Amino acid sequence: MFYKPGENSVRVSHELCHWLISPPCLPLRDTFLLQNPLQEMLFHLVVMLLQMGSGCGGLPFYNGFYYDRVMNDKGDGNRGVQFNGVKLMVETSSDTIFAHRGANVTLPCHYHFAPQLNSPHQIRVKWSKLQQDNTKDRDVLAAAGPTQRSFGEFRGRAQLQQASPHEVSLVIDDLRLQDAGKYRCEVIDGLEDESGTVDLELQGVVFPYQPHQGRYMLNFHEAKKTCEEQDAVIASFDQLFASWMEGLDWCNAGWLVDGTVQYPITLPREPCGGKNMAPGIRSYGERHKKLNRFDVFCFSSALKGIVYYLTHQEKFTLEEAKQACQDDQAEIAKVGQLYSAWKFLRLDRCDAGWLADGSVRYPIVSPRPNCGPPEPGIRNFGFPKAGKFGVYCYKMS
Repeated sequence: MFYKPGENSVRVSHELCHWLISPPCLPLRDTFLLQNPLQEMLFHLVVMLLQMGSGCGGLPFYNGFYYDRVMNDKGDGNRGVQFNGVKLMVETSSDTIFAHRGANVTLPCHYHFAPQLNSPHQIRVKWSKLQQDNTKDRDVLAAAGPTQRSFGEFRGRAQLQQASPHEVSLVIDDLRLQDAGKYRCEVIDGLEDESGTVDLELQGVVFPYQPHQGRYMLNFHEAKKTCEEQDAVIASFDQLFASWMEGLDWCNAGWLVDGTVQYPITLPREPCGGKNMAPGIRSYGERHKKLNRFDVFCFSSALKGIVYYLTHQEKFTLEEAKQACQDDQAEIAKVGQLYSAWKFLRLDRCDAGWLADGSVRYPIVSPRPNCGPPEPGIRNFGFPKAGKFGVYCYKMS
C-alpha cells in the first residue's frame, strides 16, 4: 500500500531526490513527493545532517588515514580541493617475487606525478595483504612522512624502504608461511589515491593430508588447523597448480585456502574424474566451510633446522620415539618438516619412522628396490595402533 501524500508530505528537489533514494520519487512537475514514511524520515535526517555540517569545517577526508587539508591543498579559500590536472601514478612489479621461509624480501613500489611537480608533496602510504578466503584485507604497514607503523603479525618485521625520493617499497623480515600472497601498495595524496599490487610466493612443497580418523573428515576450519599442526599452512590454488605442474597426482579431494575443494590429476583414470578427461586440476568448487568434509592440501617451505633419522639400536613406540628425540636435544618431526627436508635438503632414507601426528613415513629421493614405488616421494605407512619403528627428529639450526 502506497503512502498517500497529504499536508505533511515533503517536497524534494529533483537532484536531491535522486541522490537520496533509488528508485526515486513520484514526479510532480519540478519537485517530487516521497512515497512512504521511511523515505520521509530519511529525508529529514539527511537535511538535519547537512544543516549541522554547514556551520563547521566538517570531518577530514578518510581513506585509511585522516586527511590534513593544510598539508596538501592550495588554500584557495574554498572547501573543495582544487585539481590542476596532475595525476598520481603508482608502479609495482608485474613479476611475482619468490622467496623462502626465514628470508628477507623487498616488495617494490614507486610513485610519481604526471606531469612532474617541482615542489614536494606530503604523501601517505598504506600496505595491506589481500586475503584469498574473501575475508577482510589485512593491514601490514602505514606511513606518513618519517612516521611508520606495522600491524598484527607484521609488527616488528615490516618497514618501508625509501632509498630514492619516490620509493615506498615494503621490506618484510623473517618470512613466514602465512606471508605468501598478494599485497597492495596504496599511495595517498590529498583526495587522490592510487595503488598497485605485488605477488609474493614462497618456494615450497604441497602435500595432501588425511588425519588419523580417515578420509574426508575435515571441514574447512579443521583443515586449516590441521595444516598448522604439521608446520604448514593450507595451500592456495597457485601452489597446488605449481605442484601439479611438477607431477603431483592425488585422487582425493582436499580443501584450499580460498574455500574451494580440488585435486590434481596427471594420469587420468576412471575413479578420478574419468579416464577420458585431460590431466589437470579437478574442482568441486566452493563448498560449505562448516558442513562439508574433505581432506586438505597443505603447504610448507624451507626449514630453519634439520630433519634426521635417529640412529638407535632399538625401535620405538610412539611415546618412546618422542622421548628419544627429546633425549637427543630435538623434537619428533612433523609431516610438513619431513616434506620440506625431502624437497629442499634431499633427505633420502629407506627406514620407516614415527612422526609427531602418529603416522609412520619415510622419504625417498632416489627410488630403488624395496623402498616403495618407482617415483620419488614420501612413503606412508598410515597410523599404526601398535608396533615399533624408528623415528625422525627435528632440530633447530
